[in-house]
Amino acid sequence: MQTAPWLVVGLGNPGPAYAHNRHNVGFRIADVLADRAGVRFSRHRRAVAAVAEGRLGGVPGGPKLVLAKPMTYMNLSGGPVVGLVNFYKIPRERIVVVHDELDIPYGQLRLKLGGGEGGHNGLRSVSSALGSRDYLRVRFGIGRPPGRQDPADYVLSDFSTAERKELDVLIDRAADAVETLIAKGLETAQNIYHAS
Repeated sequence: MQTAPWLVVGLGNPGPAYAHNRHNVGFRIADVLADRAGVRFSRHRRAVAAVAEGRLGGVPGGPKLVLAKPMTYMNLSGGPVVGLVNFYKIPRERIVVVHDELDIPYGQLRLKLGGGEGGHNGLRSVSSALGSRDYLRVRFGIGRPPGRQDPADYVLSDFSTAERKELDVLIDRAADAVETLIAKGLETAQNIYHAS
């Protein structure tokens, strides 16, 4: 179905208390993609999600894009994703989930198709709801917590002052990676964004 849109889901938790958490980097990347497409998020009438519809990079005739931020908490993200997949009739190969990743150093990107969830509750919920792990992921490294800090506390804490100095640039780069993945395919995007 060449006419089917791409669904790009940024994972995070709704509400201002979580806005700057490491766990919410998926939301922030989705926001950049919406800005580039010249569209705004609004509540979807069928799914518990904020959605923005447009064209990739705002280019007329470019790939259709449905950007989504589930408005449930992270561990319930799957319900809104399935709701949107059904509503827009999106094939599995056009689902891209953008999320934070503990097992990758801060700011590094890794793109892949399928695989495990690595303890990520948002991914676990999406995989369970879809009945499949075979969807594309863009993983934004947040690194492991320092010392003995609980990973659950770490992902729900804000980026450090040092991390924030380059965060906007890294989020922009992650948005570039999503656009490359959609426009040129997984292998090309991996070759570009795994190199550094």
